[in-house]
Amino acid sequence: MNDQPTAEGTLADDDRAREQLRALRGSIDNLDAALVHLLAERFKCTQQVGELKAAHNLPPADPAREADQIARLRRLAADARLDPAFAEKFLNFIIDEVVRHHRAIAARPRPVTPS
Repeated sequence: MNDQPTAEGTLADDDRAREQLRALRGSIDNLDAALVHLLAERFKCTQQVGELKAAHNLPPADPAREADQIARLRRLAADARLDPAFAEKFLNFIIDEVVRHHRAIAARPRPVTPS
């Protein structure tokens, strides 16, 4: 008796593997699109925060809020079985970009309101 796979069995397995790979990649593509749209919505909100901060002379960064958000995201990541260190790096990247936007907003000239 021969336990080696036949050429036909290997081809069928390869076809199944290729179809699974296509399906998984399709799911990844859909998730990537969802992430981009979610990030766009998040940045719309943070843009409004930046405008509000600038209008009220608040600092662009809020270290206490950022620390709370990082701790919260690490807990969410752990609950979701995602590496909390990765989640923290991801959030730090986003926070850095948000603070950069807030600084740019704060640096824009503001209209003078009559007294």
